[in-house]
Amino acid sequence: MPSSPSASGGAAPVFEVRRLAKTYGAGTAAVHALREVDLDLFSGELVVLLGASGSGKSTLLNLLGGLDTPTGGSLRYRGWDLGRADEAGLTRYRRDVVGFVFQFYNLIPSLTARENVALITEIARHPMKPEEALALVGLENRMDHFPAQLSGGEQQRVAIARAIAKRPEVLLCDEPTGALDIKTGITVLQAVERINRELGTLTAVITHNAVIADIADRVFTLSDGHLQHARPNPHRRSVEELAW
Repeated sequence: MPSSPSASGGAAPVFEVRRLAKTYGAGTAAVHALREVDLDLFSGELVVLLGASGSGKSTLLNLLGGLDTPTGGSLRYRGWDLGRADEAGLTRYRRDVVGFVFQFYNLIPSLTARENVALITEIARHPMKPEEALALVGLENRMDHFPAQLSGGEQQRVAIARAIAKRPEVLLCDEPTGALDIKTGITVLQAVERINRELGTLTAVITHNAVIADIADRVFTLSDGHLQHARPNPHRRSVEELAW
């Protein structure tokens, strides 16, 4: 069932998802990656999409981010039907509304941290300065280092700074700690939590690690393409309390 608007004090949702489905292929070769998912997501929330590999969580994230289009149901961003948008509309949406953070950092090796972030600020409508974005993730003293001079956690924080430098309304994080050890992963999650708290960015983190769900306002559990469970988290923990 859709989440109650009371979860955000009666505000209209940023995303309205109804009977959302995604199928790859056809006939006996069809893969039903997502099956009739219903949910609402609200401004300022930090939500965790939890599930094993193949559960549908990455497919859902890609649909929310306009990287893919649904084959059934409806997906609305502030009333705009993303499923009916043309490619030009989706390109504007990805550029102006959404920031992406993936498990692998995708930094350009020949550019410094500052220059990697500047790639985004040069095309955004109302960007923050690269220095401001890097300071938000605790890298104010590493701005002029190249990726090879940074640890894995620092590279992931550069990727987060790059994603949030355009001031996105939505931040989508796909296994942002998947390639990191516990200590480094916690540092990265602290950066994600800070962005959510200080900028009020709707933040969705997908993970297979159930411990990370403790930092969320709400948790959505997916299995075999279905949304199996949606629950509020009345006792949200700080990142510093996590251990896995």
